[in-house]
Amino acid sequence: MEYKFSNKIASLKPSAIREILKAPATADTISFAAGNPAPESFPVSDMARISADIYRDMPASALQYGVTDGYAPLREAIAIRQKQFSNFKSIADGDAFDDATIIVSGGQQGIELAAKVFCNEGDAVICENPTFIGALNAFRSNGLTPVGVTLDNDGMNIDELEQKIKENPNTKLIYVIPNFQNPAGICTSAQKRRRIYELAKKYSLMILEDDPYGELRFAGENIPTIKSMDKDGIVIYCSTFSKILSAGMRVGFVIAPDEVASKMVVSKQTSDVHTNLFFQILCHKYMTECDMDAHINDIRDIYRHKCSLMLDALDKNMPHDITFTRPEGGLFIWCTLPDADKASAFVKEATRRNVRVVPGATFNADQNEPSCSFRLNYSTPSDEQIVRGIEILGKVAQDILK
Repeated sequence: MEYKFSNKIASLKPSAIREILKAPATADTISFAAGNPAPESFPVSDMARISADIYRDMPASALQYGVTDGYAPLREAIAIRQKQFSNFKSIADGDAFDDATIIVSGGQQGIELAAKVFCNEGDAVICENPTFIGALNAFRSNGLTPVGVTLDNDGMNIDELEQKIKENPNTKLIYVIPNFQNPAGICTSAQKRRRIYELAKKYSLMILEDDPYGELRFAGENIPTIKSMDKDGIVIYCSTFSKILSAGMRVGFVIAPDEVASKMVVSKQTSDVHTNLFFQILCHKYMTECDMDAHINDIRDIYRHKCSLMLDALDKNMPHDITFTRPEGGLFIWCTLPDADKASAFVKEATRRNVRVVPGATFNADQNEPSCSFRLNYSTPSDEQIVRGIEILGKVAQDILK
């Protein structure tokens, strides 16, 4: 049988990261390729207790169908928590647009719903280059064209952003990851966040602000979200519990203008009806019965240590020809070699020596564009693996660059 797949799916490629993780591994394999939270960050004992309480006290509610918008107590708890954050201070002051909170099946679904609600096939979505592969695939699967804008050390190149908007009049969304960007690990400056907002307003575009890592800052000062500037109803804010409670629960949330949120709910009804209700209730109970701030501080301590360990190892082992970012939070470090040919050879040789990294081209808006870079993750590997793995990568780099 020769299958004739839809035009939207026929050219779609599997996630390179998932393919790397599926590849056979030995006991000696060290993977810096995942984007998973550290296993030791899961609040297992609290979650076990809460789960038992749910099964004992409210099994019918937790195991039944729920409303598409999400479990109302959880939505209310999220809204309250977001308004308490210093980087949401404008919302707390009551100056922001009238918003609604909905629960989605991980941040990934929030991205896809935003694309479905605002974009038609053939439309453009402007994004950072490089950017999150999950978002790129969500855009491509809906027949959209990702248009990349160079990512500087403090966020999108603003002049290039405006130029790309002018060159692509069918643009509907600007997609941005302002905090500890995946894959680069950098933060968009407050000034550039303001400029992105101003350009979106000027050209009547929506902003999709993806913020899965915002609570994982372990150094520096918080920067106000773009959503905190939103007095015009043009920002969709998307986040998740994946990095602070459990990635496997698949519980995320979207904060968007009421009218936008309503359309996203209708679109979600065609996909999964509602997000897993048991885990929504678990998230709510954790937020209201446990010390969530203390738990997140513990996660920050874990990642502060792991990131520092990896940066020290990179400083010690990498040739000067290789540069790398120094994140103040999140999960990733972005490394860059002198040219794309050397980067490709580096990734292949690292894999041969049982150390896995993600090639930078994976994250490009243009799938045919080469990259000089690769992504490292420090949250998943052990301390020993970080030290040993970077030593091996240093030797690979010396061999490739000599």
